[in-house]
Amino acid sequence: MDIRKIAGIAPDDGAAVDEAFAGIDSQPIACCNWPAEFPYAPEVSFRMFHTGDYLMLRFDVAERYTAALVTEDNGEVWTDSCVEFFIAPDDGMYYNFETTCIGRMLLGARKSRTEAEHASPEVLTSVKRYTTLPGEPFAEREGDNRWSLTLAIPPQALFRHGFTDWSGAEARINLYKCGDKLSHPHFLSWRPIRTGKPDFHRPEFFERVVFEK
Repeated sequence: MDIRKIAGIAPDDGAAVDEAFAGIDSQPIACCNWPAEFPYAPEVSFRMFHTGDYLMLRFDVAERYTAALVTEDNGEVWTDSCVEFFIAPDDGMYYNFETTCIGRMLLGARKSRTEAEHASPEVLTSVKRYTTLPGEPFAEREGDNRWSLTLAIPPQALFRHGFTDWSGAEARINLYKCGDKLSHPHFLSWRPIRTGKPDFHRPEFFERVVFEK
């Protein structure tokens, strides 16, 4: 997949960002890989482009059960209503950007699920997060819950690789939606994962992408 370049857009310019996303086709995050045990599947999609200075990624979610109990970055964000972006710039390491519906983020550079270096507060702060929900934590809510999360990820957030520009980069990615401790846990992916139990830390199932120059 090619990631379109749209230069000259500042992440804080909401109108320009919305206009840019309007021209990008959405991709469903709809692979329910373990339906027997985890059949619940909210409606989730993403859109993506880059400016050179930022990878712009928007998730749109419609779900019945939503919670945001994690209060700090690098916490157990996957237990809340969480969307995730995993990217491998090479075969030796990948990064997991995991973000709750209120913008709390876990970011690590990983060789595997258990071999990880978590991002520093400075790196985490460099990733801009814009959510349509208020930023305060809340217990699970049931209803017609709809929310969007936009991330603006600088190339420097891949902190073990020394990137300075997304233009021309190549990588492999997958994207996910989960909520491990919700009343209806779920584990959805963009590209299918062929394992016996839920496991997003499987780079062998990532898909190659190219960032337009």
